[in-house]
Amino acid sequence: MKKVCALAAYALAALSLVGCGAATIAPNYQSTNPDLMRIGGDTPGQKEPEIVNMGSYCLQVTDKWKTDGKTPDGQVIWTKDSFRKATPCR
Repeated sequence: MKKVCALAAYALAALSLVGCGAATIAPNYQSTNPDLMRIGGDTPGQKEPEIVNMGSYCLQVTDKWKTDGKTPDGQVIWTKDSFRKATPCR
């Protein structure tokens, strides 16, 4: 019985070492909505503020891209901030 337990322990240790030595999974840096986040490259283009008619009032929408850190392989993470302000309709 002791030999079976020892053999099982050695097998478990061997499997653990093989699992740690396997190639790692390559990271996937993609967003389901590239209008909110982008990876790498230069600063995405800045749009002029736009006025959106909401019926009884209007909104001025301003979008700004900013760097929000880096990926483990050194690519820049770009995120978009969206600012909204109520304005009179024209």
